[in-house]
Amino acid sequence: MSSEQANSLSPIKRALMALEKMQAQLDAVEYAKKEPIAIVGMGCRFPGGADNPEAFWQLLRDGVDAIIDIPGDRWDTAAYYDPNPDTPGKIYTRKGGCLSDRLDSFEPQFFGISATEAKSLDPQQRLLLEVAWEALENANQSPEKLFNSLTGVFLGICSNDYNNMIWQTGGATQVDAFCATGNALSVAAGRLSYFLGLKGPSLAVDTACSSSLVALHLACQHLRNQECHLALVGGVHLLLSPETSVAFARTKMLDADGYCKTFDADANGYVRGEGCGVIVLKRLSDAVAHKDKILAVIRGSAVNHNGRSSSLIAPNGPSQQALIRQALENASVEPAAVSYIEVQGTSTSLGQPIEVEALAAVYGKNRPLDNPLLIGSVKTNIGHLEAASGIASLMKIVLAMQHGQIPPHLHLHQPNPYIDWEKLPVKVPTQNIPWDKGDRQRLAGISAFSFSGTNAHIVLEEYTNAENPQGLSRSLHILALSAKTQESLVQLTAAYEKYLVGNPELNLADICFTANTKRSHFPYRLAVTAASTLELAGKLGAFRDGKAVEGLSQGKATTNFPEELQIPDLNSKSINWQSILENVTQSYIKGVTIDWAALYPDDLCARLQLPNYPWQRQRYWIESGTQINADLSIIDSIKQGNVHQLTQQLSAAENLSADEWELLSQLLTKLTDPSPSIQQLQRQSLTLTDIQNWLVSQIAKEMGVKPDDIEVQAPFDSYGLDSMLAISIANAGQKYLGIQVSPLMLVHYPTIAVLSQHLATELAASETEAFEI
Repeated sequence: MSSEQANSLSPIKRALMALEKMQAQLDAVEYAKKEPIAIVGMGCRFPGGADNPEAFWQLLRDGVDAIIDIPGDRWDTAAYYDPNPDTPGKIYTRKGGCLSDRLDSFEPQFFGISATEAKSLDPQQRLLLEVAWEALENANQSPEKLFNSLTGVFLGICSNDYNNMIWQTGGATQVDAFCATGNALSVAAGRLSYFLGLKGPSLAVDTACSSSLVALHLACQHLRNQECHLALVGGVHLLLSPETSVAFARTKMLDADGYCKTFDADANGYVRGEGCGVIVLKRLSDAVAHKDKILAVIRGSAVNHNGRSSSLIAPNGPSQQALIRQALENASVEPAAVSYIEVQGTSTSLGQPIEVEALAAVYGKNRPLDNPLLIGSVKTNIGHLEAASGIASLMKIVLAMQHGQIPPHLHLHQPNPYIDWEKLPVKVPTQNIPWDKGDRQRLAGISAFSFSGTNAHIVLEEYTNAENPQGLSRSLHILALSAKTQESLVQLTAAYEKYLVGNPELNLADICFTANTKRSHFPYRLAVTAASTLELAGKLGAFRDGKAVEGLSQGKATTNFPEELQIPDLNSKSINWQSILENVTQSYIKGVTIDWAALYPDDLCARLQLPNYPWQRQRYWIESGTQINADLSIIDSIKQGNVHQLTQQLSAAENLSADEWELLSQLLTKLTDPSPSIQQLQRQSLTLTDIQNWLVSQIAKEMGVKPDDIEVQAPFDSYGLDSMLAISIANAGQKYLGIQVSPLMLVHYPTIAVLSQHLATELAASETEAFEI
């Protein structure tokens, strides 16, 4: 309406219009305070081989109990086990919900972490890096596009077992500069933000069992307050040392039989479990605008504390009721509309009746007995994951909503007699049952009550995505795959081949669009053109078998192509689509930047959940005693004056008497004495090439990669070299060259080629000064 039209209205009409505008603004403000938060991606690593959401759902649907004997690589279970719960220093159970993956394996190079640092890095931080990356891939959020973005990280974490192991293995002698950052709980969140270059809030939350749901509550608040626009939320927990289990055994908190028997008359404790889950969140309005695949929405949440209870760790029924009512109010949801609750359910005789009565008091209000509230616990499948338990519960409900089924609650044989099952409108499903939808979206609640007294409750709603776009009609499509190593590229190709064979109904355009525009692009590259999913799967299979095939090209990208390939106007009638794809293919494998979005100008493709990146893990673990550095040659040991190292190396190669070793040690001490006689002669003979080769070898050793993978023209930060590694390399350089080497040199001379030239100049100058003296 123009100003003239507005002025022609009567004062009353203008006032009414002003009121309507003010009301609209107030409504917008109120909506922003309670806007639903969309879950757009998930990644997980749970017991029973549940290494992705699909595998986790299969475990839940099939009613699998994933509790096993605690693996021997965690601690000596035989030494700590005693069936008598009153035996001091012992644990009366051998069971746990343990991961099937080896926890000592990791691919640090992918995350720019050196091999040296990886050994001091808490496996919980390692797991979070991997699972967060998988969650972003699942959400089709290209990580490099998040650089410098207002993306938040909110993680639940409460255990510090690896730090205990380091001290127990070798005491203070095993502690290095990386132990501090590698084992601080705060850095678990900070490392994710650092690696991805995120500028939003970054918090590690420790409220014990409620940690990950409290982190989720905080993330939703930050998103609604516009303090971040995307959020990574999750929890992690690993069982690495026995101390906490010994302590819990003293309090009789653990189940001796190795079952979480939630709601059962025989419930007498819980089973400790481990795992990691990460979800990706956006405001619902943003997720819809970005055409994300929305898995579910968080309608509301609340956090409170028990306050003064019968004891610090005892649950409090009134506080639980107040918490649930607050979460429902925040969600603008009536209690009777919620049909399922994922309970805390830690299988304690004290907590079970209190929790059920609190749920019935709130959710049972005006609920007919013939329409009971369904309740269950994922802990009966995988154990109690403590700091990660809440995120596991949430992911269970998201998957159940997607599949329209409620998976069975296990180990309920004789209902707890202290719960009045006849009068309370609640029911525990012990078989896989359909989740009736009714005339509205399914709604569920998730509870987490912790022994710290801090409680959390989440209200979750299913979401129906809009129908898939009309699709993209082209005669030929290109799939671009890449990895940081050739081995990973081969495995990724095999995963895509399996995916294509298992999902022949999928649209090829959607597959290629998602892979090309929503995934990161790394140096080792493969580009394939095909007209159908069947043809594409066949070409990937040929690559796996080492066969040459038309329409498939591979190569390693270089850093010499900063320019971007210009995509011609695709609406032109004279377009030669096959020629364009051939140009894209050859440019891509060389390393030219491709504007993939320009190939899909109308955004007509659906976003799919494609295979995750395949990790190339190797062992990185704290070892007992002093280890021989196999990467250091005998010649290097002599040059660096490392007598102890050289003695160990020779000891492993020859059988000499103790007297002979003593004489050899004395001889080596004299040979490596830093007097000018030997050392200066060695250093004066060093050339620029020698120094460059030494730097390549030293950096490769620190990073745990092959020297051939080091490019002398590449910046140091591309290898993940940080200040602590710079100190390590500078110290080694001083020993090798005999001149002052500052860690700042790696900043001022940021490549091996430039630094080598500088060090050669410095070395020559030092030799001239020595000669003049």
